[in-house]
Amino acid sequence: MSGGSSKRAGLAPRPGELDPIETASRDEIAALQLSRLRWSLRHAYDNVPHYRARFDAAGTHPDDLRRLEDLARFPFTTKEDLRATYPFGMFAVPRDRVVRIHASSGTTGKPTVVGYTARDIETWAEVVARSIRASGGRPGMIVHVAYGYGLFTGGLGAHYGAERLGCTVVPVSGGMTERQVTLIEDFRPDIIMVTPSYMLAILDEFRRQGRDPRASSLRVGIFGAEPWTNAMRAEIEEAFDMHAVDIYGLSEVIGPGVANECVETKDGLHIWEDHFYPEIIDPETGRVLPDGERGELVLTTLTKEALPVVRYRTRDLTRLLPGTARTMRRMEKITGRSDDMIILRGVNLFPSQVEEQILRVEGLAPHYQLVLTREGRLDAMTVRVEAEPGVAGEAQRLALAQELAHHIKSVIGVSAGIDVVDPGAIERSTGKAWRVVDLRAKD
Repeated sequence: MSGGSSKRAGLAPRPGELDPIETASRDEIAALQLSRLRWSLRHAYDNVPHYRARFDAAGTHPDDLRRLEDLARFPFTTKEDLRATYPFGMFAVPRDRVVRIHASSGTTGKPTVVGYTARDIETWAEVVARSIRASGGRPGMIVHVAYGYGLFTGGLGAHYGAERLGCTVVPVSGGMTERQVTLIEDFRPDIIMVTPSYMLAILDEFRRQGRDPRASSLRVGIFGAEPWTNAMRAEIEEAFDMHAVDIYGLSEVIGPGVANECVETKDGLHIWEDHFYPEIIDPETGRVLPDGERGELVLTTLTKEALPVVRYRTRDLTRLLPGTARTMRRMEKITGRSDDMIILRGVNLFPSQVEEQILRVEGLAPHYQLVLTREGRLDAMTVRVEAEPGVAGEAQRLALAQELAHHIKSVIGVSAGIDVVDPGAIERSTGKAWRVVDLRAKD
């Protein structure tokens, strides 16, 4: 690789740099989880009327938790619970102890509101700092934060964690892509924290300016807030000669920093199990599945004060695996969300599956949208995907479209129309990418 491997060398942490809990025995972790889980259930029951009513209706009580497996007897929490108690009905502490409020965008209804005590902010900074260190970050490194700041948890979560680790933070936020590249070139950060889809927009801007992204100072990208594939990882790593590492979180649980990949293995995200207890359930029946089986991720907070969540249904699909670089269990990269699944003529598919096929076709850029329409009684999907710069002529684009249609049909099992559009034709997002455009009439 141009620039050699030195840009990415020496990032694996030494054992002495790790929090001792990261390498504790499974028995030690389980004992800590049980103690903290008992506290969290009692805290929720005693201080949140909504939880007390839900527990009572289910015939469960915090004292019923004698083993970790007993958690399966307690009811789930969903986004609808947070919306039904809008804005502060799920808070477990007096409002004057809440030092920070974040909220979702509320694009499909009322926003979900989350609160933090001063101790919660400390916990959040701690788990994000741990995540950045696992990604290869070290004190003194410069971190370029291009997640959005404001009610979205990404920007401030990354910011506080980087400062806690002892890094220098450049709080750029999202947007102004030309300026992003200028600051990367001028300030020479070691790490960038951003959504993977917006990193592609930054890559486009590097190339538009005639700059070599592989010559940039970036050694690590910490990408989250949306599902992305290992093929996308390879695309970014090759383009920038950098490590691309996955971070996971959601505002209802704490924000970014629930789990993170370790740079030395990049084989799934280690869940910080001293603060978050994971389960995998069958999304249809709610039954708890054993480790190794794929299903919906459910999370319970173990240390949150302002907004404890009990068995929160994330809708994210993954599976739990044994620890590798850390003792704590890993979650596989998110393959999609149960509420983002597209059912097309009886076939279940996720945008990430289409993305993998796009990245197989040389001449197509990783900017795309899936447009869903209804023709008579049948649903149809058209993949709008950009050509790479330099791809010209209808014949060349037709060949690319035919190749992609073949891959989608043979691998995913559906027929799709392909519309190869000009570079830059698909709107760029500074936050989560808008991958699905559903134009089907709602009956």
